[in-house]
Parts: sequence; structure tokens; C-alpha cells
Amino acid sequence: MATEDFVFGLGYRHGMSWADYVAALELQRHGVVPDGSLVPATFLVAVVGGAVVGRTSIRHMLNPFLAWEGGHIGYGVLPEHRGRGYATEILRQSLVIARAVDLDRVLLVCDDDNVASIKVIERCGGVLESVIHRTDPGPPFRRYWID
Repeated sequence: MATEDFVFGLGYRHGMSWADYVAALELQRHGVVPDGSLVPATFLVAVVGGAVVGRTSIRHMLNPFLAWEGGHIGYGVLPEHRGRGYATEILRQSLVIARAVDLDRVLLVCDDDNVASIKVIERCGGVLESVIHRTDPGPPFRRYWID
């Protein structure tokens, strides 16, 4: 379950039943993960008028990778639904959930060339900490904090 530029169904494996996928997400929300590589997280889809338009993953804590370039919240809007304000609302609602799981300070990360995400994060109160230039291939990425 991927679009051209982001994985939509985090943790979904090809051939997995919907019931098994939802059960795995619920276990992850409670911190039960099979190999210990994931952190507790809440995964939600955004629905407008009966259509799925996007998703969010709110990580309740950070591992070393997430603390560097993943962040507490990963959100995305399907390409055919972009430009309608859905990303901003998804992030706003994600911040409500982040507060509910006791995150006082939230890290968000996006690529330096992702103008749409930069605007969404800044619109929701993100304060730029730094722009990191990678040593590996790929664009620089921005680290933002929301208090």
C-alpha cells in the first residue's frame, strides 16, 4: 500500500488481511511489536465524505532513527486529494493525540524541497530547528519542533 511518494499503510504486508492489519496496528499502539524495531504509535486514516484522503502515524516515543529524521508524526495525503487543506487538519488532529499521549514537545521532519509540508508544519506552529544536509543521496531535510 504505497503511493508514488509515500507508504500509506505503515506496517502492511502484501496479502495481509484487513483484520490482521488492524490488529497489528492496535498492538503497536500499546507498544507490543514483534521484533522491537517499532515504537508505540497511533495510526489513523483521514476520511472525507466516505473517501480515505490521507493518514497519520503519531509515535508516542522516538527511537534513534525517529529522533534524527523521522519525528513524532508522519502524515500524508493521497495525491488526488492534495491542495484542499487536509494535511493541515490531519496534523492539527495529530497534535491533539500527541498531547493525549503526554508529548509536550513534538518533532516533525520533512524534506527541504517539500514546500507543501513546510507550509503545513509552519502553519501548525512548527519552529525550524535545523536543515540537515545528508551524506547519503537525497535532499536535505528540515527538523521542526512544536511546543
